[in-house]
Amino acid sequence: MPQVVVKEIVNASVSQVWASWDDFGNIEQFNPNLKRSFLIAQSASTGLGATRQCDLSDGKNYIRERIIEYIPGKKMVVDIYDGTIPLKSARAEIELREAGRGKSEVIFTMNFVPKMGLLGLIMVPLMKPEFRKQIGKLLDGNRAFVERNGVPFAA
Repeated sequence: MPQVVVKEIVNASVSQVWASWDDFGNIEQFNPNLKRSFLIAQSASTGLGATRQCDLSDGKNYIRERIIEYIPGKKMVVDIYDGTIPLKSARAEIELREAGRGKSEVIFTMNFVPKMGLLGLIMVPLMKPEFRKQIGKLLDGNRAFVERNGVPFAA
């Protein structure tokens, strides 16, 4: 299964960084790749089973995600279970670690399987740099959001 790992240092405590990721339905506050995000139906706001839809910034595509592993303050694993992007399956793991006094490290790992069989597998070398770029923008947005005490990136 192809994998992309991106890391970012944030000038804030793990608890501050975690709070931003734990606000599961509102990831659009810091994710410049999204037009909007929202919890789906009767979903819990966070924790195991919480589900959301993320409408991508292109205005045409979306993904639906659910938390499948949840260790408060440390890690969450999000399953991308539906959407219009060319992925058969994908999982994103967000892990937080102390990185010195008042600093945190965010480690974002994405594992994915493309659609389209052999053609999809041939496309993996082109997909990985694009995913790395999009995840980098997400982590940069998260860092800016947390370091500015919750001011949305677009403000």
